[in-house]
Amino acid sequence: MKSNPSKTILFITGAFVSNSCWDEWKLYFENKGYQTFAPPWPHKDAPAEELRNRQPDPAIASMTLATLIEHYAEIAANLPEKPIIIGHSIGGLITQLLLQRDLGAVGIAIHSVPPQGIMTFKLSFLIAGWGPLGFFTPVGKSFMISFRQWQYAFTNGLPLEVQKQGYYDLAIPESKQIVRDTITKVAHVDFEKPHAPLLLISGTEDHTIPASLNFSNYRKYRSSGSVTDFKKFPGRTHYVLGQAGWEEIAEYIQNWLGKHS
Repeated sequence: MKSNPSKTILFITGAFVSNSCWDEWKLYFENKGYQTFAPPWPHKDAPAEELRNRQPDPAIASMTLATLIEHYAEIAANLPEKPIIIGHSIGGLITQLLLQRDLGAVGIAIHSVPPQGIMTFKLSFLIAGWGPLGFFTPVGKSFMISFRQWQYAFTNGLPLEVQKQGYYDLAIPESKQIVRDTITKVAHVDFEKPHAPLLLISGTEDHTIPASLNFSNYRKYRSSGSVTDFKKFPGRTHYVLGQAGWEEIAEYIQNWLGKHS
């Protein structure tokens, strides 16, 4: 254990959702003595409803994964200490990429989009990703997830009122280019490179990022010689940050940080 563990957390949001998805997580960790930051993606510093009203949004549509990575790299590099980085979905991928650049003291990737080269042909993954990838549609037009797509990709199996409230509170337009970039060399990870401790978290009910995909991601790191851990939670969907019982995951992360930061 380090003598002076980091007490700064940088939360990195995933695609299709407002950075307000971290509001309760920020309060949880601030009450544990951490300083937390959950900055929005570029062009998304507005309430979810306002962003939806801008759809289609050419500024959002213009965003690339490379630009997004640099956005968070600059934030991480300018924090008062090397942060704990906690990311969800594409935010989990960016967490892994920032650890490659030694910009984090530790990393936690929650239901992470995997780096380049890790794929699955599980039907739920293909269905959930088809709309956001926007094949046969203009890449210059931002994508707005429909409520029906949200129900399948994020909140499958949850009560209807939870699905509706989550959609209203969080769902926002997205860049098709960013989603497509996740399977390119921009998302490349050198799995043999030593890295700060990394925890990969998965959920058994996630349609968008199946637990098996997260496990494949974890197995790739085995040769690095660095600390890489994997935890699977039953019943968790891609809406894991807001789903009932999220505190159990936050507590697990806090305990893991006590051992590895």
